[in-house]
Amino acid sequence: MSIDETTATNGGRGVEGLAPPAPTDFAARVEYGKEARRRTPRSSHEGWTPPAGRADPVALLEEQATTRVPELVPIRHARMLVSPFTFYRGAALLMAADLAGTPVSGITTQICGDAHLSNFGVFGTPERRMVFDMNDFDETLPGPWEWDVKRLAASFEVAGRNNGFTDEERHEINLAAVRGYRERMLQAAGSRVLDAWYDQLDTERFLAFVEAERQRKQLGSKQVKNADAALAKARTKDSMRAVSKLTEVVDGQVRIMADPPLIVPIEQLDPVGRTREQEEDWMREVLASYQSTLQLENHPMREFSYVHLARKVVGVGSVGTRAWIVLLRGREDQDPLLLQAKQAEASVLERFLQPSAYDNHGERVVRGQRLMQAASDIFLGWHRQAGFDGVERDFYIRQLHDWKGAADVESLVPSGARVYARVCGETLARAHSRAGDRVAIASYLGHSDRFDRAIAEFARDYGDQNERDYAAFAAAVASGRLQAAATV
Repeated sequence: MSIDETTATNGGRGVEGLAPPAPTDFAARVEYGKEARRRTPRSSHEGWTPPAGRADPVALLEEQATTRVPELVPIRHARMLVSPFTFYRGAALLMAADLAGTPVSGITTQICGDAHLSNFGVFGTPERRMVFDMNDFDETLPGPWEWDVKRLAASFEVAGRNNGFTDEERHEINLAAVRGYRERMLQAAGSRVLDAWYDQLDTERFLAFVEAERQRKQLGSKQVKNADAALAKARTKDSMRAVSKLTEVVDGQVRIMADPPLIVPIEQLDPVGRTREQEEDWMREVLASYQSTLQLENHPMREFSYVHLARKVVGVGSVGTRAWIVLLRGREDQDPLLLQAKQAEASVLERFLQPSAYDNHGERVVRGQRLMQAASDIFLGWHRQAGFDGVERDFYIRQLHDWKGAADVESLVPSGARVYARVCGETLARAHSRAGDRVAIASYLGHSDRFDRAIAEFARDYGDQNERDYAAFAAAVASGRLQAAATV
């Protein structure tokens, strides 16, 4: 199903009364964006006021908990309770419910659905280059591109408050994120077709951009050195390092170390009477089925064999969904591979947009990721498997670590946050330009900063909303309505 066939219910059927233009008719695509702007002015995105009858944020979180591992839900709440920013990270459903009532242009693309600043970072490509890109697609779905932009800008507002930035500093940072998005989209729209599709931000370009900002006195030398150090550190995060941290040798065999409740080996979760042989047979079936979804025919996965499995708590919003780490070996124990199998539920966007075109939500995540990322992990695939309780669930599978690194949000200073906001905005634009009509979106955005200012004001107001929701959440924990673990 195409993007245009799977569109938002809130104005997302396309620009009302107009059929989306043919991809080869560039002039019509420009006019389509201009007509969308006439019907939904850029100023209409300005600000945020909670509507009457807005859903109870605590009730939405309680609803999400019903499909999750019960003993892990208090860990999710504990991680969200750390700060308004960690709450924001776990509150994708709350914001999706709010965004569903906001104006949209009617132009759709594949969207991330959870485009906050911590879901961007560096990772290794199959060609062994390091790139900066989006790295979380649990909620991906075709929908209004504005929703991603608003969630990204608001995340910088919330993080800036958490770091003690002034109102003026936060405003400039929010503007930088949206300006980066708009200007990169305009560049993509004016580029040759393949140049727009191949565009990516590798570390060489990233460091050159950082150095240019230093020369413009937008960054200090210390921040440039910190960026170099962060990239060097990311290169050390591979399977060998992960194996050294997460495994031990037991009776001559490599095993994933227990660290309950965050890491629990499979033998501590198995139903009574399940043998090791049954466990290994089950995992071999999983891996064999998953391999059919990989993109390479002669895939290196064929040369790895199963060693061990453990449940692992990951992230903030994802805590409570089933997530596993799988230890494999190649030629020998010193040739390891760690995969992560993460449960994929229906996107939080689906109750507000058209349902996914894919029956398997793992496939939904993988196909959305492959469309939006400049380069994807060669081990990225999906699978559906019945758990020990007999319930079938969808999963997507990827490498646990492959040169992965992200910004330390709490250490960001205003100048660094402003540069990082622009980089994230540009990266989001690259993803949207590959997955949707970059020409129409750019035409809607235009060359003025009208849209930038409208979204910056939305981000400011939504920061207030997030603080109110966080206070309600904290009160629910204090009253005992929600349970939060003592450890995160």
